[in-house]
Amino acid sequence: MKELELKYGCNPNQKPAKIMISTGDLPVEVLNGKPGYINFLDGLNSWQLVRELKAATGMPSAASFKHVSPAGAAVGLPLTDIEKKIYFVDDLPLSPIASAYARARGADRLSSYGDWTALSDICDAETATLLKREVSDGVIAPGYTPEALDILKTKRKGTYNVVKIDPDYVPASTEHKDVFGITFEQGRNDLQITEDLLSNIVTENKDLPAEAKTDLLISLIALKYTQSNSVCYVKGGQAIGIGAGQQSRIHCTRLAGNKADNWWLRQNPKVLDLPFLDSISRPNRDNAIDVYISDEYEDVLADGQWQQIFSCRPEPITREEKKEWISKLDGVALGSDAFFPFGDNIERARKSGVKYVAEPGGSIRDDNVIETCNKYGMVMAFTGMRLFHH
Repeated sequence: MKELELKYGCNPNQKPAKIMISTGDLPVEVLNGKPGYINFLDGLNSWQLVRELKAATGMPSAASFKHVSPAGAAVGLPLTDIEKKIYFVDDLPLSPIASAYARARGADRLSSYGDWTALSDICDAETATLLKREVSDGVIAPGYTPEALDILKTKRKGTYNVVKIDPDYVPASTEHKDVFGITFEQGRNDLQITEDLLSNIVTENKDLPAEAKTDLLISLIALKYTQSNSVCYVKGGQAIGIGAGQQSRIHCTRLAGNKADNWWLRQNPKVLDLPFLDSISRPNRDNAIDVYISDEYEDVLADGQWQQIFSCRPEPITREEKKEWISKLDGVALGSDAFFPFGDNIERARKSGVKYVAEPGGSIRDDNVIETCNKYGMVMAFTGMRLFHH
């Protein structure tokens, strides 16, 4: 099959719409549902991410995509008991690929609401069971076990989008894009992201352990498929904060850092012990936690809204408590898709526990950025490779 008709394009008024290929057959097969234009944009970008992540780390990998950027990406390392609780998977058996998706989805659960999922490995029953109970638009993977496919076909009244992709498909070396009736052509960004990119360490501290290298690879590969400008914080094999599509790099760093802080705050004992009513769904718990750890919670308490969510009135977590808790976050890796123009990005990153940094370098203020890293004993590598994606 050389083309596949879609319901419509980015918006309902954009018709007709389809995906097509000029040579050979499409490398995708729709096993269930009817994916749309944005679904396939998310699907093909997210598949590239997890395929490269698996190749770079050797571990099963997953991504949670929204509007052509990852909300989360991770490898299939085992979850701690706390991670299982804050990701709402403490009642499920988790295979390595299911663990990867639980991590990817758990990084920023608010942004992952209604996501598109990508899996580097065959989707098994454990992953399908996890997918079935989350609010999600669809999944792309190189294959599905019969049991997994049966489970997914029951989701969303049988309309859940399930796409199989040929893992051996190799795209053309040049790619095209039409804007305003004009066709753009460029060489495909097929540069491989490997540990070799981390060899040019420019800071005084040059101690880059294996775990930090893996985290930096995850950040860089995630950035390769994130709308620019973009910055990605990673810890323990998963993205914990991604700032995408900002015009200013410091705004990327702040946005991603705030998400990393929220991920860490979800592990605070006060958050773990919130007395939710049994009737409160997972998405509503995510929303309530987001409000609880924000500065808006005092207003919610004052308005009495807590009675609709909690069995008793929770004690607030103060700004001082949040600041103290965030100060305990450490060993975080940070990647940037282009150079940091000022040391203020490093100052902000430090507040979210960043110790390892990878960026292309090449700014006229590189010395200032390096000096700021040295001030805090950070390790920074210049990759020499920009990762813009549009």
